[in-house]
Amino acid sequence: MANEMSKKGLTTRDLITTGILAALYVVCAFIGELIFGFFPVLTFLCPLSIALLCGPVFMLIIAKVPKHGPIFITGILVGGVLFVTGMYWLMCLAYIILGVAAELVAGSTNFKSKTRNLFAYMIFVISPIFSYAMLWINRDAYVDYLVKNGTEQAYMDTMIANAHLWVLPAMIAGNLICSCISGKFGQHLLRKHFEKAGLV
Repeated sequence: MANEMSKKGLTTRDLITTGILAALYVVCAFIGELIFGFFPVLTFLCPLSIALLCGPVFMLIIAKVPKHGPIFITGILVGGVLFVTGMYWLMCLAYIILGVAAELVAGSTNFKSKTRNLFAYMIFVISPIFSYAMLWINRDAYVDYLVKNGTEQAYMDTMIANAHLWVLPAMIAGNLICSCISGKFGQHLLRKHFEKAGLV
C-alpha cells in the first residue's frame, strides 16, 4: 500500500519537472503580456495573447506529470511571480484558485481526457480577466493599486478612456477562443512531436 501511494504522490523528479515547466509557463505568460502590455490601448488583448501562447506548455505539464499537484503548483508560481512584479492581486489569487479548479477538472478522468484537459486549460488561463474586470467593477481601487505599484497614471487614464462596455465580454470571448485553439494545438504537438521524441 505504501508503494502504491508513493507512485500516486509527487516524486522529487515530478517536482523538478513541474518547476521547470511552470517556469516556462511564466515566461510564455510574460511574453504574452509584453506583446500588447506596453500599449494602454492594446493592453486589453493581453489575456488573448497569453491564452494563445501558454496552451502547449500547460498540456505538456499534464502529459509529463499526470498527477494532482502540478497545475496547482503552476498556479501558485504564476500568481506569486505576478504579485511580486506588481500585478493586480485579484489576478494572482485567480491563478491559484482556478489552478485548483482546473486540476479537479483534469483529474476527474485521471488527466487522460483530452476534452477535460482542454477545459481545464480554458479555466486556468482565464485568470488575467479577473484583473481587467476591476475596471468595470471597482475602477478607483484598481487604478489606485496599480499606480501605487508603479503603473503610470497616464497609462491608466488611457485604459479607462478605452474601457467601453463591450470590451469586457469581448475579452472573455476572445480569451476562450484563443485558449481553445492553443490547447488543441498543444495536444496536437504532444501527439505529433513530443510523443515521437520520447519526451512524454
